Amino acid sequence: MSLLVKQAKIIDPNSDLNGKRMDILLEGGKIKSIRKNISSKGKTITASNLHVSPGWFDMHVNFRDPGDEHKEDLNSGCKAAAAGGFTGVAVMPGTNPPLHSKAEIEYIRNKARGNIVDVHPIGALSKNLEGKVMTEMYDMYQSGSVAFSDEKNPIPNAGFLSRAMLYVNGFNSLVITHSEDKNITLEGMMNEGESSTSLGLNGMPSLAEEVMVTRDVYLAEYTDARLHFATLSSGKSVDLVRNAKRKGIKVTAEVAAHQLALDDTALAEFDSNLKYNPPLRTAQDIAALKKGLADGTIDSICSDHCPENVENKAREFDLAEFGAIGLETAYAVANTFSGLNPEQLVEKLCIAPRTILKLNVPVIKTGNKANLTFFDPKEKWTFSQKYIKSKSANSPFIGHEFVGKALGVYNKGKLYWAG
Repeated sequence: MSLLVKQAKIIDPNSDLNGKRMDILLEGGKIKSIRKNISSKGKTITASNLHVSPGWFDMHVNFRDPGDEHKEDLNSGCKAAAAGGFTGVAVMPGTNPPLHSKAEIEYIRNKARGNIVDVHPIGALSKNLEGKVMTEMYDMYQSGSVAFSDEKNPIPNAGFLSRAMLYVNGFNSLVITHSEDKNITLEGMMNEGESSTSLGLNGMPSLAEEVMVTRDVYLAEYTDARLHFATLSSGKSVDLVRNAKRKGIKVTAEVAAHQLALDDTALAEFDSNLKYNPPLRTAQDIAALKKGLADGTIDSICSDHCPENVENKAREFDLAEFGAIGLETAYAVANTFSGLNPEQLVEKLCIAPRTILKLNVPVIKTGNKANLTFFDPKEKWTFSQKYIKSKSANSPFIGHEFVGKALGVYNKGKLYWAG
């Protein structure tokens, strides 16, 4: 099937055509031609202010498959990803059972095969995500695991983490950590500060994140291994990562899109969909996160997509589970609140995540495989229930107006077009 993309502005820092408005002819899953004007009898897509970039990639999603498919399965998760403009995702290992052996890794790869969205599994560092017994990481790596993490379960034992980092360094893979000292956060439910005091909720001090970032920077330096900090939320954590990079330590970092939009004052109404881990921090932290994105300290933006069924969210705030869905809104939130221009956002949403995971980065060039995201960075729209493709609907952004919208994706010769 041929597909003609009419007058799309190309946003691809790696392409000679970056910034130019062109016609793009796609055939057989490849870019057949890019010219100022192309005629074709095949299907044509066009839109006002249409932009096209290499397909976006979210390196931090939870699809709850296997085990909790009533919240999300691989198919519904991929639909949510495509609706949000993502052609690739890395799924975290916090499933039931966890992705802690090559059998689970192969299950993910086989079940997701043929989907318009590329699905890459992240294997567990420890058996059952308990931080005690190391998994067979090399077996999982050979089966397709692109990194290793215990997801939202921090590794309390520095010796265990250092040995895991030394082990994966042997085959040049990556460890991803969740920075939280549970001995500090205890039963915390939101950021510790004026808002938590006024609301009477137990706080989660940013110190809990900063202590672990400090420790893990030292471990990365000692082991000379690659380490990625997941979903940073504290301004001081950004400073720690910035200083580590200046020293040449092999660390990278990401921020979840919602951390750029909302601070802890948003919890005044006790909306359980705003109960995140790490929690929403202060306006000062948001400013530091944005600065970190702009200067390259923070490499990528993710959704931290965490589907939860209504029974786990529509309840008292202190009993509700952490997390919210985010794939459908990640780009819109980032575009509206990050202060980054379209080219910078493509770097954070497409190029950097794949580079960190050592995956092939698509380039818009004649003859290449077509892996594309279509979007309009200026479109104003309001997010509503009808845009949710996930099985779960635990989003705090229903009713919010955004600037910038994902319109569709093209990958593996398949088109998803929301328009």
